[in-house]
Amino acid sequence: MSDKSGLPVAVIGAGPVGLAAAARLVERGIEPVVFEKGGSVGASLLEWGHVRVFSPWRYNVDEAARRLLDAEDWKAPDQDDLPNGKEIVEDYLVPLSRVAAIRRGLRLGATVTAITRKGLDKATSRGRDAAAFVVRYLDGDIEREVAVRAVIDASGTWNQPNPMGVDGLPVPGECRSPRVSYGIPDVTGARRSEFAGKRTLVVGSGHSAINTALALMELQQVAPGTEIFWALRQDGVDRLLGGGLNDQLPERGALGLAAKKAMDEGRLNILTGFAGRAIQEDGEHVTVLATAGGREIRLVVDKIVVATGFRPTFDFLRELRIEIDPTIEAPPALAPLIDPNLHSCGTVPPHGVEELSHPEKDFYIVGMKSYGRAPTFLMKTGYEQVRSIVAEIVGDHEAARRVELVLPETGVCSAGVKSAVSSVCCGGPSTAREDACCVADAVAKDEDKAGCGCGPKPSLETVVESL
Repeated sequence: MSDKSGLPVAVIGAGPVGLAAAARLVERGIEPVVFEKGGSVGASLLEWGHVRVFSPWRYNVDEAARRLLDAEDWKAPDQDDLPNGKEIVEDYLVPLSRVAAIRRGLRLGATVTAITRKGLDKATSRGRDAAAFVVRYLDGDIEREVAVRAVIDASGTWNQPNPMGVDGLPVPGECRSPRVSYGIPDVTGARRSEFAGKRTLVVGSGHSAINTALALMELQQVAPGTEIFWALRQDGVDRLLGGGLNDQLPERGALGLAAKKAMDEGRLNILTGFAGRAIQEDGEHVTVLATAGGREIRLVVDKIVVATGFRPTFDFLRELRIEIDPTIEAPPALAPLIDPNLHSCGTVPPHGVEELSHPEKDFYIVGMKSYGRAPTFLMKTGYEQVRSIVAEIVGDHEAARRVELVLPETGVCSAGVKSAVSSVCCGGPSTAREDACCVADAVAKDEDKAGCGCGPKPSLETVVESL
């Protein structure tokens, strides 16, 4: 071991994966120093604290963290309950952060601005692996530094949302418009007055968009003037509907079922093949110029929610030798396993140090940030990542390469389930779910009924007739 072996290990980010890394380090007898730019652990989760996740508690608690908490007489939540973001923070992350061995190294309000090798710039190779890392961070207005033996970057992507533009850029007017929100705004709670009785455009087809659209429909029940336009970049709704009945995480499948039901009831105005071109402020409203269904449209709305995913930032890693896939912005060995151009299921093989290593020895990117622009990350995946990486840091190479994770699958790309609004249901008694034309038809067939009664795809004229 080099003379840096007595130094702590830096963990950037005090979310679920970052604190799981800290717990693993503590179990291995290594001091963690955790940098969190927010004023609380789980600061990013609190920004979507109103949203209930689709994975139950048993998938959301790291085993090393559980062992530390059990020693503190922690009252564990029911493993089958589905927590929201706030509950994950209050019932799990806060108690974990109070474990003495983690609390000593926790630095809140600490924004990491740069990481380098002590006395070496990026271009210097001689003695590089033996040199300690130096983490520079802002503590309020004071610039500080700390030397560490290894770095685990679990800083996430929440603060770097993707823009509306299909080309990866904000559309003209997007950055200046105060009517544009990102992620999953609390439309039925803290921000209810902004959305009740208003016309909202939701852009995106992932779980963030589905959650937002369903919340707006809940608001619609008590504020009937609430209108919802849901813009999907793809031409169909197959991926939007999720795994449905085929999803091993029931709540994740339920999102697709609820979205499908809303379409059938006409409570959502669906725009497929959507590509925004510009946003124009117009007094109390905003006009969105776009194409949808192959036509040019002008859509006047009150609010826009852009839920098109997130992307990582590497600014503070400039002096480190990192290797990033040019397409997915994930480590090159991981990228082909999670590439959304190839995968829509989220059935990613368990992976660890082998897939997450960089040319910079003892530096790792984990958690949501390790997935770059891919949207299929689960907390449990991050826990396996840090288990493997910490084992490698302490020299337990066999444990680092041992797989200790089985992930639940999603049926989002199960063959044979066609778009719910692309054709008339086939009907007829059958138990072969894969032959159904939609989720509701599968339910009918399983009950030996004649079919779900799906209608044909609505025309674009019907969708935008009030515009």
